[in-house]
Amino acid sequence: MSDIDSDIDDDPEAPLPPDELGRRLTEVFDLVGPLYRRVQRKVEQGEAVEGLSVGVRAVLDLLHKHGPMTVPQMGRAQAISRQFVQRMVNDAAARGLVRSVPNPAHQRSSLIRLTDAGRAAITAVLAREHLLLRRVGGDLTESEVRACLRVLGEMLDLFEHVDVD
Repeated sequence: MSDIDSDIDDDPEAPLPPDELGRRLTEVFDLVGPLYRRVQRKVEQGEAVEGLSVGVRAVLDLLHKHGPMTVPQMGRAQAISRQFVQRMVNDAAARGLVRSVPNPAHQRSSLIRLTDAGRAAITAVLAREHLLLRRVGGDLTESEVRACLRVLGEMLDLFEHVDVD
């Protein structure tokens, strides 16, 4: 065992040296990819219940959490292309789940807003997902969840500059 390893074992609250941090965060990436793909498949399986694709669900969720947004704002928030978001907004609008409203801040970029049907659809999806996520095991604590969110947030910040369009 190296001196660094023994220091890490002695104080699990001490910041990791950069090389060790890089190795450990690779383990996070190794879990996040498969987790993301499995969650996508699970959401798609629920499509039979709510009739929402993963992309439309993401649009509805953003609008539910943040209120009316423009397509470019949604693209930036989700790190996906404006073109993809526009297709998802078009799909949602065709189903009566969202509608465009004038944007007082920008005449050429409308705000997208949930309709009552869209609000009901995303509320049903979130309720179903909540019931599923309640089943996560491991006796997780608030501090562990907070730490997970902090780590993933820091990793996301590292890649903030990546162009998604």
